[in-house]
Amino acid sequence: MPKDYNHLISEKSPYLLQHAHNPVDWYPWGNKAFNKAQTEKKPIFLSIGYSTCHWCHVMEEESFKDEEVAQILNQHFVAIKVDREERPDVDSIYMEVCQWLTGRGGWPLTIIMTPDKEPFFAGTYFPKESKQGMPGLLNILSKVVQEWEENRNKLLETGEKIVENLKQKDMEHSATEITESAIKDLLTEGFESLKHRFDKEYGGFGTAPKFPQPHNLLFLLRYAKTNNNQPALKMIRKTLDNMWRGGIYDHLGYGFSRYSTDRKWLLPHFEKMLYDNALLTITYLEAYQLIGKEDYAAVSEEILSYVQRDMTAPQGGFYSAEDADSEGEEGKFYLWSQEEIKDILGEKKGQKFCDYYDITVTGNFEGENIPNLIGQDKSKIELDNQFASAKEKLFAQREKRIHPAKDDKILTAWNGLMIAAFAKASRVLGKEIYQEQAEKAVEFIKENLMRNDGRLLARYREGEAAYLGYIDDYAFLIWGLIELYQSSFKSQYLQLAIKLNQDLLHYFWDQNEGGLYLYGSDGEELITRPKKIYDGALPSGNAIAALNFWRLGQLTADESLFNKFEEQIKTFYQQFKANPTSHTASLLSLFSFTDKGREIIVTEDSYNSAEDFLKIINDKYLPFSNVILNLPSTAASLADLNHLFEQQEFENWERGVQICQNYSCQTPISTQQELDNILS
Repeated sequence: MPKDYNHLISEKSPYLLQHAHNPVDWYPWGNKAFNKAQTEKKPIFLSIGYSTCHWCHVMEEESFKDEEVAQILNQHFVAIKVDREERPDVDSIYMEVCQWLTGRGGWPLTIIMTPDKEPFFAGTYFPKESKQGMPGLLNILSKVVQEWEENRNKLLETGEKIVENLKQKDMEHSATEITESAIKDLLTEGFESLKHRFDKEYGGFGTAPKFPQPHNLLFLLRYAKTNNNQPALKMIRKTLDNMWRGGIYDHLGYGFSRYSTDRKWLLPHFEKMLYDNALLTITYLEAYQLIGKEDYAAVSEEILSYVQRDMTAPQGGFYSAEDADSEGEEGKFYLWSQEEIKDILGEKKGQKFCDYYDITVTGNFEGENIPNLIGQDKSKIELDNQFASAKEKLFAQREKRIHPAKDDKILTAWNGLMIAAFAKASRVLGKEIYQEQAEKAVEFIKENLMRNDGRLLARYREGEAAYLGYIDDYAFLIWGLIELYQSSFKSQYLQLAIKLNQDLLHYFWDQNEGGLYLYGSDGEELITRPKKIYDGALPSGNAIAALNFWRLGQLTADESLFNKFEEQIKTFYQQFKANPTSHTASLLSLFSFTDKGREIIVTEDSYNSAEDFLKIINDKYLPFSNVILNLPSTAASLADLNHLFEQQEFENWERGVQICQNYSCQTPISTQQELDNILS
C-alpha cells in the first residue's frame, strides 16, 4: 500500500476520508480489521468521531498526523476509525462503556479493546503528550503495550467483565402497570425537575456548556397547555428569546449552532447540525402556535431558509452538518471586527449596527466579535426591518470568505426530522413551498435510501446508500411522514408511514420484554444489542416511536398500535420515573394517557370548502390532536387506511367538523366561528 493513504481511502464518509492520508494505518470497521487483530493477536485502537467535531480535528492534528504516534499504533495495534453518524450502533455501545468507566463521554471517543471487540480502556480526547493533569496518548499507548505483553489475560478478563455488565444493564427493563394518577405525578415531577435546573437569568437548563435541548422545551409547551401553567410558559419564552438573541444563532445567515460554551448563549461551538435546526424549527413553530409571538415564526422561517440555501442537495435530500472550523480556526467564518463592519456599511450605519449587535473594538470573542442581541429588548421583527439592508450587505461580504467544510452525507434519520419541520411549517405558516420541500425529500429517500424490499438504509453519499437503517431512521422518518400527511392529506404518506412502522416492529421489537432495539434483527451482531430510551442531543428513537404508535393508532383506528404504545410505556416506565429530565421526549407521549387526544374529522365536498376550517385548526396549538380530511377524492383511500370509514358511504357523512375522543364523536360543527370557539 502506498504510504500516502490508508484503508479509509475508499470510504464515502467525509469523516473517514479526513483521516485517509494519516500515517496511522486506519481501517474502517469491518472483518478485515478484526481478522487482522485476531491473526496478529493485537489489541484494537478504536477512534469514533464525526466530520464537524472540533476536538476530533485537534486530536488528528496533534496525534494522528504525527509519525511517532503512528509508529506505535501501526506496530502494536489495529487502528479502526468509525463515523458515529454512519454507525450510531457502534458509537452508542462504546459511548456507554466510556460513560460507565469514566463518568463522562464525548467525541472523539477513544476505546482500546481486545480482538473480540471487548473494551478494557475508554476515554475521549487525549493530547499527544501529558499536560495539565491529562494523560498523553503516547503514554497511554505505551502502558497498554506493556500490559498487553505482560498481563494480557488480565486485560482480556477486564474486557469480558465489562461486556457482561453491559449486557446485564441492557436487560434491565421491567414492564410495570401504571395509572393515570401516577402519570400525572410523573409529568409534574418532570416539570419540577426542569424548573429546578432552569437558568432564570438567561433561560435554558444548567450553566455551561448549554445545549438547546428542544425536547425539554416541547415537553414544557405541552405541560403549559395541559395545566395552563404560567411558570412553564415563562421558562419557554425566556429560553427561546435568549437563544435567538444570542451568538448561538447566526444573525446573518441563520440557523443555530450546536451549543453555547457559556451560560448567556453568546459563545457558540460553531458547528451547525441538521437535527438541531430541525428540532428547533418545530419548537419555535409550536411556541408560535401557543404563545402567538411573531418572532418565533420569523426564527422558524429563517432556519428553513438557511436549510434550503446551504443544506439541501439538488435532488432534495438534506446534508448533515457544517463544520465549526474554517481555515483551521474555530469560528473564523462567523467573526467580525468593528473596522470591517464600518468599511462595509459606512461609519454612521456601521456604528449603529455595532451598537445593537455588540460589535466592539476589543471584541467579545478572542479579540473579534460574534454578532448578538443579548440585552436588546426590541422585537425580532422590528430589528429585522431596521437592519435588513445592513444584514444583506454583511452576509454578501461573508459569503466571499472561505466557508466551513460541509458534511454532505444524507442521513435518513436526520432527514426525517427535517421533513417533519418543513411539513409542520407548511401547516402552521400556510406556505405550500415548505410542503413541496418536504415531499421532495421523501421522494429522495424512497429513490435512494430504500431497498427494493422496502428496508430503509441509513446513509447516502455520492451515489452510494449504505448501512441498514437503525431505530432512529424509522422513528424519525415515520414522524416526518405523519406530519407530511397532516399538511398535505395525501394518503401515500400515511400508507408509507404505516408500512415503515410495520417494518420497525418486525426488525426491532423485543417480543419478550417489549421496547425497540437500537439496530435490527438483520443487522451486524455487536457485543450487545441495547434498547435506548434516554435522550441525548437527539430525542430517543424509542420515545418518538411511542408517539408514532399513538398517532398512527388515532389516524387508522388500529387498536393494536394503542396496545404497542402501552407496552412501550410500561417497558420503560421505571426508567422515566428514576430520572424524568433524561427522558423528556418519552414524557411527551405520556400526555396521551391524561389528555387522551382527539381526532378532528373535516368532511367537505372539496378542499376549497374545507380550507377555512383547516386554517382555524392549524392556527391552534393542538399537540394531542390529529386531523383527518374526508373528501370525495380521499374517501376511498381513507376507507383503506381506517376501517371506521368503511362503515358508511361518503354521501352519508354530515358536512362540517367532527371532534372525536374516546371512541365517540360530537355533533358536526358547521360554522367556522363555532369551531374556533370550541378549539380555543
